[in-house]
Amino acid sequence: MSENLIKAETRTEFGKGAARRIRRADMVPAVIYGHGTDPIHVSLPGHDTMLALKHGGSNAVLNIQVEGKTKLALTKQVQADPIKGFLEHVDFVEVKKGEKVTVEIPVHVVGEARSDALVVTEHSAVTVEAEATHIPEYVEVSVEDAEVGLQVFAADLKLPSGSTLLLGPETLIVNVTHAPTAEEVEAELESAEAEAGIEHEAPETEAAAEAEGEGAADGDTAAEDSTESE
Repeated sequence: MSENLIKAETRTEFGKGAARRIRRADMVPAVIYGHGTDPIHVSLPGHDTMLALKHGGSNAVLNIQVEGKTKLALTKQVQADPIKGFLEHVDFVEVKKGEKVTVEIPVHVVGEARSDALVVTEHSAVTVEAEATHIPEYVEVSVEDAEVGLQVFAADLKLPSGSTLLLGPETLIVNVTHAPTAEEVEAELESAEAEAGIEHEAPETEAAAEAEGEGAADGDTAAEDSTESE
């Protein structure tokens, strides 16, 4: 959770034009949804908000001061410009200390498996229930020196105390399989192309056709030379 206090300004203007004016002032339009209360529309300082979200991760909980009152706000959705990266809009939901929340946290796969192994992440994120101010940033899975056949299931994940995994224990998270060789990849590609009806002219055939074309051209040139000499 971000320990820094972010001071928000309430806003009454909405729409694309208002949002552009807010962003030009280095602010971020945002909304805080509460427990059975009306949403609060605010503007947040752009730089401070960006830093807090980067530090807290996808489920950052921020201290946001609105009209003198501090609210704990869990990040629910972040919209950012895909090219320039600046924040366009942020949705929060108000939470309380001690309250349990349901969130998705990413799966971080670390380490290097054996050279003949291919690591496949079946689930890049998992759903957990955790106390609002103690949400894990991620869950880590190590595949260091892993051999073909290793499988990591939900039951194998190690979560911090106080967090509960909301996923079937037999759910496959990471699967270490045989890494295909170049020959196997080529054979699979040829098989797929054959099924799709894609045909390639063999290089020998192309070379023969080119040689035949050149021979015919030479013959035509010779015939032209003979006609001119006559």
